[in-house]
Amino acid sequence: MAKQRWMSTLTLAFGLMAGAGTAAAQALPVSIEASGNVAHARIGLGSTSLADVTLSFQDASNLNAASVGISAEQLNLADPTLLARLPAGSLTQIASGLPVMITVEPPASGGLSFRNTGRMEIHTHALPYTVGSSLRVFKAPLGGSFRDVTDEIAQGSVRARSTYGGFSQFLIVSDLRPTADVVAEKVARLRTNVDALPAAEQAGFDTLIDNAESAVARADYADAIANVDALKARALERGGSALANEWRASRDVTNHAGEIAANAATLRFSVAYLRDFGQ
Repeated sequence: MAKQRWMSTLTLAFGLMAGAGTAAAQALPVSIEASGNVAHARIGLGSTSLADVTLSFQDASNLNAASVGISAEQLNLADPTLLARLPAGSLTQIASGLPVMITVEPPASGGLSFRNTGRMEIHTHALPYTVGSSLRVFKAPLGGSFRDVTDEIAQGSVRARSTYGGFSQFLIVSDLRPTADVVAEKVARLRTNVDALPAAEQAGFDTLIDNAESAVARADYADAIANVDALKARALERGGSALANEWRASRDVTNHAGEIAANAATLRFSVAYLRDFGQ
């Protein structure tokens, strides 16, 4: 009964916001706390929390409530500009129970920096958890195209998690695309990451990507995951020496090691999903 009352409050909150105007996104209140290597944001109206966002950093500097730059907005799900940012077709839809976009855009003046990767968790009771859920975390640059960056969907009610080497805008999306297509997209993304590395560093990463792709093609998922794990480990091992591994709010460097590690983490999720649930 308590859960039903809580869910009704969420529905009413979204209904009131929608009634205020559906032509454009509506800003949502966000309260932020930060300490050490962790930032926590609570999104909601009054005493009602629509979602809680936790960012866990590796070796963060200048992390505080102002420097992390988290904001949120309720979305108009019929907005054609927003829909155009999702992968083509009707197989990806923003989760209607949580029509919220979270933007993490640290201001340059705040001086936030971190090394390698961090972890994001979006925790919400507005969405139900099911085994083999189609819910995913999608990420996009400001105003750009969204892509799947999920590395875990866990219960409680839903805890959607992603590894990051940088930020921008995040959604929870229901993604019904064939998993093999998503795997191929993530492999291509990693190849683009590797192409941006110093020439002397590319071959070792390319070999691991090739091995993982071949293993998926023959349905040897254990071998595919082993190669993806080795890819992530190589990026983190090479980071700080052969590869740049720092993200800075000044945006004057590219976190190559962190981006490869983050994209390997989401590829691992999709390969495991393909193994466990098929297409």
